[in-house]
Amino acid sequence: MKRKKLIPFINAENEMANSVIHLADRYSCQGADGLYLYNFTGDEKSREEFLSTVREAEKQIDIPFLAGVYVNRFEDAKKALYTGASQLVIRKALMPEEEVLQEIFARFGKEKLAVEIDMKADFHTAQQLDSLYELGFGTAILKHIDTTKSFKEAISGTKMKVLIRDGLVRNDLAELLSHDTVEAVLTNYFEEKDIYKAKRALKKQGLDVEVFESVIDFSDFKLNDQGLIPAVVQDYRTGEVLMLGYMNKESYGRTIKTGRMTYYSRSRQELWLKGETSGHFQYVKSLMLDCDNDTILAKVRQVGAACHTGSRSCFFQELARKEYVSTNPLQVLMEDFQIILDRKENPKEGSYTNYLFDHGIDKILKKCGEEAAEIIIAAKNPDAEELKYEIADFLYHMMVLMAECGLDWSDITKELANRR
Repeated sequence: MKRKKLIPFINAENEMANSVIHLADRYSCQGADGLYLYNFTGDEKSREEFLSTVREAEKQIDIPFLAGVYVNRFEDAKKALYTGASQLVIRKALMPEEEVLQEIFARFGKEKLAVEIDMKADFHTAQQLDSLYELGFGTAILKHIDTTKSFKEAISGTKMKVLIRDGLVRNDLAELLSHDTVEAVLTNYFEEKDIYKAKRALKKQGLDVEVFESVIDFSDFKLNDQGLIPAVVQDYRTGEVLMLGYMNKESYGRTIKTGRMTYYSRSRQELWLKGETSGHFQYVKSLMLDCDNDTILAKVRQVGAACHTGSRSCFFQELARKEYVSTNPLQVLMEDFQIILDRKENPKEGSYTNYLFDHGIDKILKKCGEEAAEIIIAAKNPDAEELKYEIADFLYHMMVLMAECGLDWSDITKELANRR
């Protein structure tokens, strides 16, 4: 049986952008396998405001999401998918014209397109669902369902990937997910509830859902004389070392159970949920054990500061230093980008970067074009040395363009990750 997913949905119609983004971020941290964000309001202003909200949410979350919007033109579909959405959802009752649909299908393909169907308004057999598959949709999101024999026959016989959208008032979550062809349940039921708790219950019922499970039992860890194991904590995105904590068996068990880093405080002699008083929780992304089984490496999503002083990291006091050249690609690019941003915010006389900003977008685009042409010319030379310099020049000018247009490296790397 394929792994099942719990995907909360957020209806963004008439909701404040900050509320949508905050809820999406909370779901992302607390065990959701994906999100379904939608606003099918037909007017242009509402659609643009919604897509802007989705773009902001995408910067915060690290799970895939579906975007449901009213599509009238090809550009509407393109804008929705360019938010970083894994799929565009179109309501069957709000289908655009055939010509527009065909252009969308030709450009994006089945994997990127889902159709939401109200089963009470328009019940579908397997053959009817397959007609939508042949049209160009790869996924069906079915709502207002009754788990009748005819419904089960419809979903078991279709070529479509099947997702069920349900408030879980009348229908049982485990029953819905037990159908072989149902890949996920989309629901708002868990807005104030523990998703991990629900997943653990589903796991006990034999359903394959993603939960934290320790591959090695705590009894196999090598502990210090206090019965504790140290845990080095890193930011999962940047690799920055944030802090060092200690765990006993109970705190490790709670960490696995809740997905939030829980330690044993040696000074207070008690369990310590990081962020319980400050709100600076650490949401677990992965836990690794070293070769001697005596140290844990935790990669986390850190909310706020890791250090009690208010510093992002506890490791901020320099003891000794030797100058060296960092060649970590992302670190170099991010540091260079920060210098460019600083020039934009704090102009420096004689700075070439400020010269570009002062002359505006047209000048920056002209330089990007020139540098791209230089790359083409240099690439024809059998010696790669010149090409190296031209690529570096292009990357610099591209970063100036990014700063001018309000993008940063996290926007670019997330887009690349979405394309895998």
